[in-house]
Amino acid sequence: MIGYVTLGSNDLDKARSFYSALLGSIGGKELMRLEDGFTLYGTGPGKPAIAVVNPYDGKAATVGNGMMVALAVDARDKVTALHAKALELGGTCEGKPGVRGNEGPQAFYGAYFRDLDGNKLCAFRIGPK
Repeated sequence: MIGYVTLGSNDLDKARSFYSALLGSIGGKELMRLEDGFTLYGTGPGKPAIAVVNPYDGKAATVGNGMMVALAVDARDKVTALHAKALELGGTCEGKPGVRGNEGPQAFYGAYFRDLDGNKLCAFRIGPK
């Protein structure tokens, strides 16, 4: 149901570099770039995507308390790799990769990090090892 989410940035060039490399590691790519700076990343048209933008009101981008973008991947090793890639690109750790709760058919394996502007993201996989 989600079309795309936007994440505000105070340095679009750095944000574009971060998201091109990060999302590229899981099959994402830049899908659109508008003159006003709006840059959309995803795996293809009509699929959920992430956009980085300068805030419309012209004020500084700030992080929303409680706001987070979760990126679904299909294997636990990809969760771990995506978290490592984010840190390699200058992001910060908000929670190391691991199981939250119990193992089993609905096990939640996640890792949390912040991008260069402080936006919080999670990479996750639901299911058994």
